[in-house]
Amino acid sequence: MIDYKQIIADKLSAPLDKAELSALITETADDSFGDYAFPCFKLARVMRKSPVQIAEELAAKFVTDDHIVKVQAVNGYLNFFVNRLELTWDIISDVIAARGRYGDSDMGKGKTVCIDYSSVNICKSFHIGHLSTTAIGSALYKIYSALGYNVVGINHLGDYGTQFGKMIVAFKLWGDQATAEKEGVKELQRLYVKFHQEEPNHPELTEQAREWFARIERGDPEAQQLFEFFKRVTLQEVKTIYDRLHVRFDSWNGESFFNDKMAEPLQMLRDKGLITESQGAQVVELGDYGMPPCLLVKSDGSSLYATRDIAAAIWRKQHYNFDKCLYVVAYQQNLHFKQFFKVLELAGCDWAKDLVHVAYGMVSLEDGAMSTRKGNVVLLKDVIDKAVSKANDIIADKNPDLDNRSDVAEQVGVGAVLFSALENSRIKDIVFSYDRILNFDGETAPYLQYTYARCNSILQKAPRTEGVSGDYRALDNAETLRLVKLIGSFPQAVRDAALKYEPSVISALLIDIAQAFNRFYIAHRVICDNPAHQIARLQVVDATASVLKRGLQLLGIGAPPQM
Repeated sequence: MIDYKQIIADKLSAPLDKAELSALITETADDSFGDYAFPCFKLARVMRKSPVQIAEELAAKFVTDDHIVKVQAVNGYLNFFVNRLELTWDIISDVIAARGRYGDSDMGKGKTVCIDYSSVNICKSFHIGHLSTTAIGSALYKIYSALGYNVVGINHLGDYGTQFGKMIVAFKLWGDQATAEKEGVKELQRLYVKFHQEEPNHPELTEQAREWFARIERGDPEAQQLFEFFKRVTLQEVKTIYDRLHVRFDSWNGESFFNDKMAEPLQMLRDKGLITESQGAQVVELGDYGMPPCLLVKSDGSSLYATRDIAAAIWRKQHYNFDKCLYVVAYQQNLHFKQFFKVLELAGCDWAKDLVHVAYGMVSLEDGAMSTRKGNVVLLKDVIDKAVSKANDIIADKNPDLDNRSDVAEQVGVGAVLFSALENSRIKDIVFSYDRILNFDGETAPYLQYTYARCNSILQKAPRTEGVSGDYRALDNAETLRLVKLIGSFPQAVRDAALKYEPSVISALLIDIAQAFNRFYIAHRVICDNPAHQIARLQVVDATASVLKRGLQLLGIGAPPQM
C-alpha cells in the first residue's frame, strides 16, 4: 500500500526529522476534512509562532502532486487530501492480492509467544465463567500466529490441591465408576457439591481429604489411579467444547506437572536471600513495592499458587525461550501476578519484564456470582446449545431451504457466544444474560456473518462480463471511500490487537466495516446495467467479504457462505 504518511512527511518543510513528522500524521475521522492531518502545535515552541500561522505557512509551501492533491490549513492543523481513486484501488488490489490473508505479516518472525489461557479445573464444570479466558486467549493465539510469531498455547490445568483429596473421599463414599463414566463432569460435580454439604457436620471428612491428597503427592497407586480417572473424564468432556469453539492448545501441563519442579526455584530464592520466615511460613517481603508478602510455602510445608507459577514461568523460559508469556486471567488475580512477577525480577530474571497479565472482567449471573461448591453455574455447553438451537429456528423461518442448515446454525450459534466475550474491552465485567448473548440483531457476530453471506451472494449472482474493464470512477463517492478506508485500516487493527492484547480492536472494526458496507450497498447498485461500474463495485464487495471472513477467523468465528 502507498505510504501516504511518508510522502507527506518527506514534502513538509518543518524543523523535525521525517520519522517524527510521520508519527504525528494521523488519519482523519471525517472525510470532509481530508484524509490525513498534521497538528502544528508541537512546532510552536521551536518556530516561535502560533500553530495557526505555522499551518498557513506550511500549507503555502507544500507542493501537491499525483498522490497528495490538496492541502488546507484549518485552526492549527494541516489537512491533506489524497488521490482518492488511487487510494481506493490501492487498498482493494492489496486485499484481493492477499488471497484471504490480508492483515497477516512477518512482524513476529523468529519470536515466540506463550499464551496461558482457559485453564480449566479438573472435576469441575466448564461454565460460562471460563468463556472470557478461553475466547480471548484463543483469539490472541490466532492473531499472533497471523503476525508470524511462533505461538505456544498453554492450558494450565487446575489439577493440584486438597480438592482432589475431597473428590476421592466423596467418590469412595457416594460414587461409582460406571456412573461417572456415563454422566461425566456432571457426576463429579455432584460429588464435589455433596462433600461441601456434608463437611460442616462431619469434620472428619476434611482430615480424610488431606490424607488422600498427601497420598496423591506420594504417588500412592490407588490415589493416582483415581486422580487420573477424574482427569480423563474431565478432559474428555471439555475437549468436545474446545472443538466446537475452534480452540487449540499445544501444552496441557497443569499445576501437578510442576510438583517436582519447585525445589530448585525455592533454593534459588533462598540463595539470593529473598526468602524469610514469617509465622512458620516462607515468604518474600514486598513491602518496599507496595505489596503484601508473597507467600511461597505454608507453615505445614505445602506450596501455593505463587510457588507453582514461579516454577512454571522458569520452566517455560528454559523450554520455549519465549519473548513474551501472556497470562489470560481475570483481574481479581492482579495482585497475585504483580507479586510473582516482582519476585522473579528481584531474583535477577531479566525476562520477568516479558511476563504479561492479560486481565479481563468477571462474569456473573444476574442473581449473583457463580460458585462450583454450591452448583450455581451456567454450563458453557448449555449456552452454546441454546444459541445454536435459536440460530436454527431463525434460519428455518427465514431460509428453510438452506443447505447444511445445521452446520450454519452451529457456526452462527457458536459465533454469537464467542463474540459476546470479544465485542468489548476485555476488562469490562459481564453480567451474563441469555437475552444479551442470544441477541441476533445489532452489533453481533450473526450480523457480521450475515453481511459476509450477503457479499458472497452478490458475487455469486453477478453476471459474467468478459472483456470489460472496471470503471473506477464509479467508486468516487463518500460511501465507497469510507468503506475502503476502514478496510485499509484492518492490518493496523490486527497489529494493535496483538500489541494491546485486545481482540475487541478487531471486533469493533469489523462492525464498522459491516455497517459501512451496508450503507454502500444501499446507496450504490452493485449488479447494474453498466458493466464497467459493476466490475469496479464487485471488487469492493470482494474485498469486503475477504476482510470480514479473515477478521472472523482471527476471532475464532466461522463465516458461512450462505445464511
